[in-house]
Amino acid sequence: MSQDRVFPESTGSELVVERSASAEARIALRPGLRQTAADRPGQAQPVPERDIPDRRWGAILLGALAMFLLLMGAWEWHWRSFGVEPSITNSDALWAAQRRRIDHGEGNGATVLIGSSRMLFDLQLPVWQKLSGKRPIQLAMEGTSPMFALEDLADDPNFRNARLLVGVAPDIFFSGFAYRGKLLQYMRKQSPSQRIGQWLSMHFVEPHLAFDDPDYALPTVLERQDWWPVRPGMHPHKDVRKLMVVTAPDRASHIWDKLEKDPAYAALARSIWAQHFALGPGMPTLQELHKGADEQIERAAKAVAKLRKRNVEVIFVRTPSAGGYLAFEDKVFPRTKTWDVLLAKTGAPGVHFQDHPELQGFWLPEWSHLAAGDAERFTRALYAIVARGTGRRVASAGVQVHRP
Repeated sequence: MSQDRVFPESTGSELVVERSASAEARIALRPGLRQTAADRPGQAQPVPERDIPDRRWGAILLGALAMFLLLMGAWEWHWRSFGVEPSITNSDALWAAQRRRIDHGEGNGATVLIGSSRMLFDLQLPVWQKLSGKRPIQLAMEGTSPMFALEDLADDPNFRNARLLVGVAPDIFFSGFAYRGKLLQYMRKQSPSQRIGQWLSMHFVEPHLAFDDPDYALPTVLERQDWWPVRPGMHPHKDVRKLMVVTAPDRASHIWDKLEKDPAYAALARSIWAQHFALGPGMPTLQELHKGADEQIERAAKAVAKLRKRNVEVIFVRTPSAGGYLAFEDKVFPRTKTWDVLLAKTGAPGVHFQDHPELQGFWLPEWSHLAAGDAERFTRALYAIVARGTGRRVASAGVQVHRP
């Protein structure tokens, strides 16, 4: 406690502060240092100030900068030696920029792609552009059902006289799973600062730094280390790892070549997919999945009907899968109860890779996406099928009517 004593003078209008010798000693400071509020009890206090100590600040700044560059360089070298290469981040803002192209009138007469990661990785924009003379607008998004985009485009009067390719990955399309299902909300609320940040990052950071990838953010890397203890009742779950490289601002993409060159990394990716193949506790039942598929098909039928009125040709595309992934899809989402019903209810043509020899025989390193070279061949073959109009139509589930 303070040793100051406060008492009124005879007038009663002023207070006199009597400081003890110890308080005066406490207030005494070394020459050149200012007093702070704590050093001046009983007085009106100005804004406290502290002197900057006399240090070699220039040398300290250079040392901190050198340490920063050294650590960042080591982190960059580590991931480049792992096989990572600079890539544009497939951000919500990048998707929003492509979606706005339709609002600006570019959707009229265009080919637009929606779907999940297979449509994003497997269909090569440069190849399609070389064959058709016009580059498609890429709106597919990994791990996300295209239903939100299908309904959004169906309600957009700016989208007309066009072709819409809808990628169908059965486990995502018919379940309605949407890992990144808030893209439209982001696009509508995107601020100017977010647009500027996206532009700066896309041009000055992402093309030059390999470690600037969400999969290699330090918290993410630490979180997936094996040393963390597993609490009782918890089941370890591995998140999907980096699979693709985005090569252009219009979201032209292909599978990461590490999946082709590194068997261990491809095996890791397959083991991550396999986590979802066994329906167990916490997973939907087959009945729930089939009911959900019926709901997704009804939504698709309503959207296709709207698009047809604006002269938009909708073509569903079942891109290839293989191995354990294909076995899982055939078991849980059998073709006769999903794909055939989708074509029957929508009245739209569909291109299923199993119906066309030219869409088979490709290499899928992790069962779900085509190797980069095979993706180019797949794109050429798919373009030829679409250009010939040889998609399959179904009048009722499981009944093939014609191949125009």
